[in-house]
Amino acid sequence: MLDIAFIRNNTAAVAEAARVKGMTIDLDRILALDTALRRGKTRIETLRAERNRITAQFAEASAPLRAAGAERSRAIASALTALQGNAGETEQTLRDLLLTVPNLPWPGAPVGPDEKSNQVVRAVGDRPDFAFPPLDHLAIADRHGWIDQSRIAKVAGARSYVLKGRLALLEQALLFDTSRRLAREGVQPIAVPALVRGNAFVNTGHFPFAREDTFELPRDGAYLAGTAEIALTGLHGGEIIDERDLPLLYAGFSPCFRREAGSGGRDVRGLLRVHQFYKVEQYVICRDDPEESAHWHGRLLANAETVLQALELPYQVVECSTGDMGPGKVRMNDIETWVPNLGCYRETHSCSTLHDWQARRANIRWRDRRGQVRFCHTLNNTAIATPRILVPLIENHQTPQGQVRVPTFLRNYLDGEELL
Repeated sequence: MLDIAFIRNNTAAVAEAARVKGMTIDLDRILALDTALRRGKTRIETLRAERNRITAQFAEASAPLRAAGAERSRAIASALTALQGNAGETEQTLRDLLLTVPNLPWPGAPVGPDEKSNQVVRAVGDRPDFAFPPLDHLAIADRHGWIDQSRIAKVAGARSYVLKGRLALLEQALLFDTSRRLAREGVQPIAVPALVRGNAFVNTGHFPFAREDTFELPRDGAYLAGTAEIALTGLHGGEIIDERDLPLLYAGFSPCFRREAGSGGRDVRGLLRVHQFYKVEQYVICRDDPEESAHWHGRLLANAETVLQALELPYQVVECSTGDMGPGKVRMNDIETWVPNLGCYRETHSCSTLHDWQARRANIRWRDRRGQVRFCHTLNNTAIATPRILVPLIENHQTPQGQVRVPTFLRNYLDGEELL
């Protein structure tokens, strides 16, 4: 959420942000409500001051003046009740509209309507040149009995999966090793629930924008989160954090749930887009300093790249366009990993800077050494998500015999096996 004073003083920039992000907002109504609210509050303060003056003079006034003062006080009380009610309604309407206002993208973001406008920043690693007809990940997994798509479809429907045997162990090893790797970098591992209340989705900006992609549990007044970021933001909602405790660095582990409503039917086969998955999410709360945010954006992205380099997977980093980055993002980089069967790179990681857009919604603030209180900045990044990462891992490391070569650092988790 943007500060209303910022919107008031930078209307053209906010309108342009909405345009390049492909969003429609009613800025005229927002500004009109802001004006009405400020006028209403001024009138309330004026009446309160008048009532205080009458009260202060009441004891020394003559009987006629006391009677007149009492009558005026009753009139003021009635007017205040009406004004305060109107102000409350106006304030709520204004807040609801402010929740729909996007953040301003950084100047380096490519301008475009969707992912087709994203720009490749760098490509890392060599794509495999197979001397044999390569198989896709489902064929390899099925050959070894690592997957059972037909049976799980009877249980959970489409876009579900079950992993068995060594592949199940490999998934757990990836999640654990990534958390341990981040812990060595000073990032605190934390396990959070996927079952979260609706206000937590509002605070991160997932509501009202991505409600259609969320599984709802109406009986419980809760939703299933698609990322640990939602619970992690909620943990510090309404808090004022001391400067000496910043930055807060988390590696949030959780099951994740997404309808994939906006996928357009793409990647419906296999393990790339499933309704339930697991993720280790890097999350940062820091001071509201753009340079500090940029530093942490680089650190988060580097951590994710380190994981892919350890997995010996070819990937590319892309600068996401204004239309692809989402409403709350200032900057967003995706990492796309090479999937041989598809003959292209597919997104496996995402790194986002939001400045104070989330913190204003969640009311997360920090106090500096002089006692001044300001809103924090937040950032998030996918450290690893499974089973999606298993797709390029299996396909890029397959052998002519249909086995899968295990990256060196994972072999200790699999009894020293070099090939699965």
